[in-house]
Amino acid sequence: MADSGRHADRRSPWWSIVIFSVSSLMAMGGVITALVALRVARLVVTPPRSRTDDVPILEVDARAHTVTLGRTADSATPGRYGLWFSRDSGHARLGDVAAETEGTVTRELLGVDFGELLPGTRGRFSGWFFLTPRDLGVDHESVSLVTTLGPAPAWVILAERDEHGTARTAWAVLVHGRGVTRSETLRCVGVFREAGYNCLLVSWRNDGDAPASDDRRYALGATEWLDVEAGIRYAHDERGATDVVLVGFSMGGAAVLQAAANSELATLVRGIVLESPVVDWAPTLLFHARAMRVPRLVQRAAIALLGSRSAHRITGLRAAIDFRMLDFVLRSDELTAPILLMHSDDDGYVPPTASRALAYARPDIVTFHRWRGARHARLWNYDPARFTAQIGQWLATLPMGGGPATSHTGRSHRPSGAD
Repeated sequence: MADSGRHADRRSPWWSIVIFSVSSLMAMGGVITALVALRVARLVVTPPRSRTDDVPILEVDARAHTVTLGRTADSATPGRYGLWFSRDSGHARLGDVAAETEGTVTRELLGVDFGELLPGTRGRFSGWFFLTPRDLGVDHESVSLVTTLGPAPAWVILAERDEHGTARTAWAVLVHGRGVTRSETLRCVGVFREAGYNCLLVSWRNDGDAPASDDRRYALGATEWLDVEAGIRYAHDERGATDVVLVGFSMGGAAVLQAAANSELATLVRGIVLESPVVDWAPTLLFHARAMRVPRLVQRAAIALLGSRSAHRITGLRAAIDFRMLDFVLRSDELTAPILLMHSDDDGYVPPTASRALAYARPDIVTFHRWRGARHARLWNYDPARFTAQIGQWLATLPMGGGPATSHTGRSHRPSGAD
């Protein structure tokens, strides 16, 4: 009996086992949270290598010039779009909806640029309608911009000379968004040329055309604006630009706003056009995290990782991201040029919350057009006549005829180590 009692005393009491188990689970939960946060953070700043083909291609009728697709939010949206198919091995141009059922959408097939469009394959919708300047039927030049990372390719599309045969000195610098290339911006060349603007379609770091940064990561506009500045410098130094309008789609809008606030060449900027822009990254990142059903704790942890001076390197970033510097609602008082801002309520990628907030904060310089039904960075595709009219009318109001570029106001936010 005594021996039995002695062995019983050596067993751990039940409550200590419970405490140990709970502590272990909490530690394991902390590790899991950290790993998920790291994955989310890396997704934000890593350029995508591939895209998901999420639209089934059900039927291709060459005689009727139509294609029938599985019904999705994209495939059912009115307008003209590009369709990348078979893992980007082909590209087609689609027109408006011709017929639809509960599960299918039949659209006009305007042309196949390359690849073989076959039923039984899959594709994905894109705002890219034109792939190269040749698709616009206008002359263009391929040039290189001098950036802090090396030469970056760009396209120049000149406006018609004025009535005296003199070259135009007004330039539009067109800046594409995340995960795409400068082809995205071809859609708005027409309205700027019509208004007398030469167009410079720039590439920027890590977009697959321009040189990559050392870390091969997006900085969400914090360094990409330097490549926008290179475009302004080229237009001024090489082409004699006296007036510049910056045009940014999606993340390109974030880079454009940074350039307008930070660049020593900002005195050349007469106006800014923003289409579905990222005005503040925090609500955009939280929106995507919620869509991925990521817990709030993980959402905050991912943003904290990207902004941490000590832990940012595990995301692959060379430098931490200062989200306050990317918030142009917070920095709205630093903006001086007139802004045309267009955003759709159902964007689905960049929520329009910050765009509305910027318009509310700076009604003196922001002209805000609220769209519905157009989704993300596809306003031209959804309604080209409306898109063109809004830009054209706004351009007509801009004060033009500035002098040479001078030093900026002294607020310099050039990222350390970006050169």
